[in-house]
Amino acid sequence: MAAASVVAGVALVPNWSAGAAVVDDPTVDAATKATFQKLADAVFTDRTDALVDGGGGKRATSGFSGDVKLSASQSRQESSALTELHGRKSRLAKLGEKYSAGSTKVTLDATRVTGRTAKADVTETTTLTYKKVRGKEPKTTGFQAHHELTFRADQQGNWQLTDVRDTDNGYIAVNQVAKQPPVSVKASPADDAPPEALRAATRWPAPASPKNTTTGAYDYKAMVAYATRYWNNYNPDYPDYNGQGAGGDCTNFVSQTLKAGGWKHVPGYTNDFHKWFGNADIQSDSFVGVNEFSWFALSSKRVTGLANVYQLDIGDVLQMDFNRDGSKDHSMIVTYRSPQGVPYVTYHSTNTYNRSVASLVASYPGAAFYAYRT
Repeated sequence: MAAASVVAGVALVPNWSAGAAVVDDPTVDAATKATFQKLADAVFTDRTDALVDGGGGKRATSGFSGDVKLSASQSRQESSALTELHGRKSRLAKLGEKYSAGSTKVTLDATRVTGRTAKADVTETTTLTYKKVRGKEPKTTGFQAHHELTFRADQQGNWQLTDVRDTDNGYIAVNQVAKQPPVSVKASPADDAPPEALRAATRWPAPASPKNTTTGAYDYKAMVAYATRYWNNYNPDYPDYNGQGAGGDCTNFVSQTLKAGGWKHVPGYTNDFHKWFGNADIQSDSFVGVNEFSWFALSSKRVTGLANVYQLDIGDVLQMDFNRDGSKDHSMIVTYRSPQGVPYVTYHSTNTYNRSVASLVASYPGAAFYAYRT
């Protein structure tokens, strides 16, 4: 009986190195939380700096040691991420885009502690200043993203950052390392076969495809104004689908923006892709779904396909299929076009404004792009 007790006791002892001092489960006080926030800020500052022209020097995370620091494995992960982002910066430079400065701020939203593991929810707000390479770039691009950081306490009670997880539905924050999204499940149309969108080329420069943005059925300035107002502050007159499964709020936001510029409701059953409507109480699948939006927009003749993503102009819509599985994953709307012919998009999930199409092409060279003229 005594031997059994000894074995059971051994099984309950943490697997620390022999002779190491083991403290009780550490507490996370206000000072520790503040250091969690500072380390998170340093992680994303390093990623932003890797994209800045002349940046990527001394890492902000290198100053952390002792009570709170990167684990060895996470340090390798961050080095790998920075290498990929440096490569993205080089690809962007070849496309004529550079950033002259970057600013990242991280706020700590919540902390959950279970034994020797702490989970920290943070919000990252990043702004990058466009370098005037072509001469007429917008001033800045920026986004707001949410992350969960995992910290684990070692045998001395020091906390090490062991994992960084992006918690938005979107895949494409400007300084985010590209991930392969899960294979999408194709939505089933309610009745007849939906129209197929034509894949757009990503070659620069593109053949001319001029658009009249000042007269006609739609108010493109109103679309830009709406997107600029609500890219980061969601309109309470509509539901927020961010965090509500695959796709998030991106198409809902695009539909709201088009509605603000004059698109009219087509009422009917929510699952009929020939219908399009949305308000605080009810939305059609085509109002909030990436693929269903494409089906409605094409079948209703409200859009036509463009041959090249660089032909997009303000009020036009860009969609992406990240893994080319035939099911589109993300919707964005154009809010600026430079005189040199570069479109810039704004979107939800992850909340982003005035990101260049060149940045998307450089970040996701394996994705399929679909461009719609509205």
